[in-house]
Amino acid sequence: MKRIGFLAFGLVAYLFSLLTILYLIAFVAGLSVIPRSIDHPAIGLSSTHAVLVDLLLIAIFGLQHSLMARRSFKAAWTRLMPRAIERSGYLVFSCLAFLLLFTFWQPLPALLWDVRESLAEPLLWAAFLAGWLIALVSTFLIDHLELFGLAQVRDAWRERSTGAPRFRQPFLYRLVRHPLYSGFLVAFWATPAMSYGHLLFSTGMTAYVLVAIRLEERDLLSLFGAEYQAYRLRVGKLIPRFR
Repeated sequence: MKRIGFLAFGLVAYLFSLLTILYLIAFVAGLSVIPRSIDHPAIGLSSTHAVLVDLLLIAIFGLQHSLMARRSFKAAWTRLMPRAIERSGYLVFSCLAFLLLFTFWQPLPALLWDVRESLAEPLLWAAFLAGWLIALVSTFLIDHLELFGLAQVRDAWRERSTGAPRFRQPFLYRLVRHPLYSGFLVAFWATPAMSYGHLLFSTGMTAYVLVAIRLEERDLLSLFGAEYQAYRLRVGKLIPRFR
């Protein structure tokens, strides 16, 4: 029964994550298929209050996402939550942080730039889609199932221990150290109509990514040592180094 419970929880967490990511894409793109997007509907709050609310929402997401990903937190957390569903639990909390942001986000719809109905519009939408594609491909290059907690519950179902992590550099990881984050940043910034609310979201998420990379690489250095240090010196963080 425990193994069935773990497997069911892992599958639900995975589906929850996929739906949240799809909503995030629609949210950033401002699609009308969802009830609330990054610029709609307009709320009656003052600009100052809207900025404060939005910054708080980004901070909540950033703290949850970074804190629960740390090895020290995982060591304490797995005393309460079985190791097999630790990653799935992390995903559920991440989705809840995003849902909080989607629900209470305060639009600032005034435009910083608007190049719709110009030659730049299809190029920016292409970059937007390319960013999400890069992020998706990046998850499969390392281990999509492990990243989304499915490998862990699968191994628990088979009563098999998860193997030790190995340092690999497939495809995009030979160009940049964090292609997943690179894809997200391209998707967040590539828009033909940049509102001040979208600018705030993109800037806040960029700040989160830079902090997250610093914390993540500290863990990777601790785990892989000199091998990862040599990789850092050779490969760019978010942008390829052409030498």
